[in-house]
Amino acid sequence: DLENPAPSAPSATREASDLAYILYTSGSTGKPKGVMLSHGNAAAFIDWCSDVFKANEDDRFSSHAPFHFDLSILDIYVSLKHGATLVIVEEALGKEPARLAPWIAEKKLTAWYSAPSVLSLLAQFGKLEQYDYSSLRLVLFAGEVFPIKYLKLLKSLWPHPKYFNLYGPTETNVCTFYEVPRVIPESQSEAVPIGKACPYCQPLVVDEFGAEVSRGAEGELCIAGPSVLQGYWDLPENTAKAFLPGRQMRWYRTGDIVRELADDNYKFLGRRDRMIKKRGYRIELGEIEAALYRHPSIKEAAVLAFPDDDGVPIKAFTSTRDGSKLSMIELKKFCSENLPLYMVPDLFCCLESLPKTSTDKIDYQKLKGMR
Repeated sequence: DLENPAPSAPSATREASDLAYILYTSGSTGKPKGVMLSHGNAAAFIDWCSDVFKANEDDRFSSHAPFHFDLSILDIYVSLKHGATLVIVEEALGKEPARLAPWIAEKKLTAWYSAPSVLSLLAQFGKLEQYDYSSLRLVLFAGEVFPIKYLKLLKSLWPHPKYFNLYGPTETNVCTFYEVPRVIPESQSEAVPIGKACPYCQPLVVDEFGAEVSRGAEGELCIAGPSVLQGYWDLPENTAKAFLPGRQMRWYRTGDIVRELADDNYKFLGRRDRMIKKRGYRIELGEIEAALYRHPSIKEAAVLAFPDDDGVPIKAFTSTRDGSKLSMIELKKFCSENLPLYMVPDLFCCLESLPKTSTDKIDYQKLKGMR
């Protein structure tokens, strides 16, 4: 009541285990689920961000992610904790690199955080060399693999900031991180690793039966610790399936296949549900996408399998930088030169642009409907 305000603010005591907010998964591969996260979940992540990114009151953080997307937690609460400025990015701006590029310079942002798709567009079409980005000190990306050719291009245009690959599903927020080196070797053709576990997380890599694998072997990454979700809103069966059974600790199953490298970094190999068998060969569809991104004309790529009675045909969806359509012959030839023959897609579909979710990820659900 503005006319009769309360004499004092109401007192509120919160426990770390109390529910703080519900975030929704992106829905790129199915119906979004409400992820219940506590005050303790948020505090573990925000305290770590403060330590690693050295946030201060002079910082100007972008706020590009929708508030139901976990990227927004860093933007909002790190800014609040340190009295920094939070600069709201108009939704349409993220899809228009020619407008976004000068806007970032004009607002003198010190930290940018988004999905790689936005940064890839900026690198290709933002004409970044025309503007002054001397205030920008952090470029953070998460949510999907950053095609290495676009990361290299962006670093050549924005050479001064520190770059971090932040990995983690909504259910754990960021659980591993990797600081990209100042210079990426010209010969590097694979995406950068997802890095080492954050100090508040415990990682475990398991096989299909839930047993821990030896170091260097492939397996599903599971995470325990204070950042792990309480459960899914009103979905007790989904909550039960999300954790490794028969263990004392609550190990969340990310569904992501990784391998621990010799330097203790984790390499992301693909989604458990994006691995298929075709003619006896195991195929990770993300590997085909990575190969397509090496084509100089391709802007976006997504690959899906459509099992039927005759086998498992693989279909690649692409868009090009200049809007032209690449022929099936050219794409088949390129793939056969960059992939084993059993991984070459059977079908190709060239689109003006690939559909996106509300969080700027490629919308695989919509692509499934374009069989």
